[in-house]
Parts: sequence; structure tokens; C-alpha cells
Amino acid sequence: MPEDRDALLDRVRTRLAACSSEPTPALIADAIRAEARGMLGDTDLLAALRFLQTELVGAGRLEDLLAEPDVADILVVGPDQVWVDRGSGLVRVPIVFDDEASLRRLAARLALGAGKRLDDAQPWVDGQLSNVGRRGYAVRLHAVIPPISPDGTCLSLRVLRSATQDLGALIACGAVPHDAAELLRRVLRARLTFLISGGTGAGKTTLLSGLIGAIDPSERILCVEDAPELAPDHPHLVRLVARTANVEGIGEIPMRTLVRQALRMRPDRIVVGEVRGAEVIDLLSALNTGHDGGAGTVHANSPAEVPARMEALAALGGMDRMALHSQLAAAISLVCGVVRRRDGSRGLAEIGVVRRGADGLVVVEPIWLRERGFTPQRALLDDVLDRRTAC
Repeated sequence: MPEDRDALLDRVRTRLAACSSEPTPALIADAIRAEARGMLGDTDLLAALRFLQTELVGAGRLEDLLAEPDVADILVVGPDQVWVDRGSGLVRVPIVFDDEASLRRLAARLALGAGKRLDDAQPWVDGQLSNVGRRGYAVRLHAVIPPISPDGTCLSLRVLRSATQDLGALIACGAVPHDAAELLRRVLRARLTFLISGGTGAGKTTLLSGLIGAIDPSERILCVEDAPELAPDHPHLVRLVARTANVEGIGEIPMRTLVRQALRMRPDRIVVGEVRGAEVIDLLSALNTGHDGGAGTVHANSPAEVPARMEALAALGGMDRMALHSQLAAAISLVCGVVRRRDGSRGLAEIGVVRRGADGLVVVEPIWLRERGFTPQRALLDDVLDRRTAC
């Protein structure tokens, strides 16, 4: 290509920016020909086309990674560091950007695709992209640019693949042992309300989706999510998905609003894909007004830490500690803890029953541990199950 390649490509970008159409390969090629004024041969034209496709379409140089079926996270730190998690921890891959400016352009373009802005006045963004990559996955986007990140633009992409494995598949792969699975089936039949706890990427959504699929097909399930991840094999699932504010700061539909809407849609069960804010108050209120059998997930290192986590979330909505524990004790019967082990495998590690102590505070007593099986505390859950069955 001629020495003034950068100037040519800048003119092409400007021409394409003024066009309201999607920058298809044909449109990009036409723009290159027009701005080159016949000065480019076929080889240079093809090189310019490939470069601009990388710069202007999709996820650019990260497109091939997003197309891989086992990629869960892509993390970029400056133009020279790209890390990928394929289920076995982070591995650095040999992908580099030309410079910080090209990486920042990609981050800004992805932010715009999520309806956000990323610039000096708003140096970070958190949003969601739909139909990204050749496989059309939803992707959760987070980006930070200098000077907030002095080492260069930091880009985090989490691929949100639909959780479609049923309970049988989770048992077959060892994620849920047989003895625990039979207990969970009893819990579902008895319509006990449960939470699934665990860290990021531990498999909370996967387990929740599998359990939803095992619910009686005649029941109507209202599922509220902040991203469309749950896709269980159930014939009567109605999904509501939250929406963030657009680039103008308007149009937000929070999870809390959707939980309230779900109550008006004649649910047999209400499922919250992840409890992460003040919506915990509306969820607990719903579960205490006849909507039993519900479920949700929550970030917590173990079932024992769920009450403290719920306290923090409820405080965001103005609910005090004792009120939260009263609601929690009345609404939630069981907590399932999932973990991601060092070898990358994920699965159920603990089941705990919710019990209120003499001081009025809720504790979670372990009744099943992966390494030991059932504990003597299982009698606490058996009593509840027997009472439910007798009703």
C-alpha cells in the first residue's frame, strides 16, 4: 500500500461513518476504491479491506476467539496482552493490537453497540452486547480506558451462552452426584424455595437451569434475569430481561421492576437469575405471599455466607438486618453451593438448610457435603419435606 495508508484509511472511516448502512465488506471495498481514486492495486485493496474489517466490524481481532465454543472470558490489558479462559483458567494468547489507539477504538465501538459511551468524560462502561461474533452469542462487556487504567485500555468480555443442560446431563458428567440429585428432586416436588450460591463462573446458572427443567411441566415459571442465560427445557417458562440505560442515560428497566411485574403475571413459581441488588426485597416479599417453590442465584463463597450477602443486598433497598433475617427465614428453605475447582470442573459442593437461631439470625446448616455425603443435620430438611408431603 502507499505510504499514506493511514490517511487513506482515515478518509475511508470518515466516509463510512457518514453512511447509515451497516459496513458490509462490499460497502467497505467501495469506500476504499472511492477514496483511493484508482491508486490501489488488487493486493493493496484486499489488504486494506481486511484491515478495515478488523477495525470496523464485529469484535475485530477478538472475533476468532468469540467463535470458539469453549471460550468463557476474554480479557485484554493494553494492546499487547490478551488472556482467554476456556474453562481451565486464564491462558495468554498471541494476539496483539497495533497500538493503544486501535484497542481504544474497539472498546468505544463495542460500548456504542451496547448503547453506551466510552470517552474521556465517561472512562468506563458496563453493558451487554447481543449477537456478537460469528456464533451470535450475547456478551457482557466491561471496559476501562486511561487515565483510569494507566497500563492501557482494559477490556473484559464474558460470553453468555445459554444454560441448556438438564439435570440428567449434570448427573452424567458428575456435576451433581446421584444422592444429592434425588434429594433435589424431592425439594422440587415439595415446592421448597432454594438459592444457589457460588462465585463467578462456578456454574450457578447451569445448575439452576437444570433444576428448572425438572419442575412439573404444568407449572408456569416466571424468570427474571439481567442477561438472557437461562434456557431450560421447560414448556411453560416466561422470561423477563432487565435493560440498562442507553447512551443518553434513560430507558433503564431494573430487575426490581421486573420482579414486581412477574407477580402480576400469574406465576406458579418465580425465578430470579441472579439476586444482586435491592430486588432481593421484592423477591423475599413475593416468596412470603404464597409464591412458594421459587429459586434464584446469589454470589457468595459458600452457603454459610449467604445470610451476610443477603444482608448487604437488602441494605441497598433500605431493609434492616432483623427484617431481612425474618423474611429470609420464612421464604428460603435451602441453599445449594457450587464451586469451580482448580482443574476447571464445576459442580455441586454443598447443600444447606436454612434455620433461624435463638438470636433471630439465620444460619445455613450443611446437610450434604460432596466429600462426606449426608450429615446428621439432614433430619432438619426431612422434617420439612415430610410436612410438605403430608399437606
